[in-house]
Amino acid sequence: MKVNTYSNTGKKAEAMTMPVGLIADENLALLTQAIRVFENRMHPGISRTKTRSEVKTSTRKIYKQKGTGGARHGAKSAPIFVGGGTAHGPSGNKRVLSLPAKMRSKALQIALGVKGAEGTLVVVNDFAKVSKAKEAKNLFDAIIKEEKYTTKRFTVALSDKNKDAYQALRNLKNVSLVLYKNLNAYSVFFSGILVVDAEALNEISNTKSQAPNKEKKETVEKKVSVKPATKVATKKAVAKKPVKKEKNK
Repeated sequence: MKVNTYSNTGKKAEAMTMPVGLIADENLALLTQAIRVFENRMHPGISRTKTRSEVKTSTRKIYKQKGTGGARHGAKSAPIFVGGGTAHGPSGNKRVLSLPAKMRSKALQIALGVKGAEGTLVVVNDFAKVSKAKEAKNLFDAIIKEEKYTTKRFTVALSDKNKDAYQALRNLKNVSLVLYKNLNAYSVFFSGILVVDAEALNEISNTKSQAPNKEKKETVEKKVSVKPATKVATKKAVAKKPVKKEKNK
């Protein structure tokens, strides 16, 4: 897949081909599953109320058992009283969903493929030279004008080397910042216009090229060394040999 490329000043350059292994074919079922898992993990949790045993109040019997004409009561923490515990309230139990690492990686590749197919994936070269907020704003304005985008919301995925550009980008409106290694399917799918640092793609390409290739191990015939026989073994072998008797002539 080819992606539009821009310089740090907003000039459009030749489209680049995304490295192999970063983009996968569309699989909406897996992408939907991954997004639901990330949404569930982001949820702070279900509300929870205190029971009568957890309310901080006196446990003294509020009045005597008999002779009042009222109902029998014990501590003030009973659910019937104001300030007491809640009967049958929510307990705050939350089911935490999870996704295997291979499925998370595959979902990220699918999300990047969807953004590339939509045309909302852009690569920028020399992000380290963007040192001022005004330069970054001019860059984004040039991208919007060239690509004729209707949205003005950006998500910038920086490399580890160029994370100093965070100082120039952090105060811009409608711009979210994230390291490329921390991208996930949810952040990519709802990123608006995804701007990727070209240095991050180079780092990933170099890492994959330097990875050792797992080749099939060739079978090697082991040479068995025969140990010389000891003196005792030699004597036993000689003793077992039958002795030939000479015939009398």
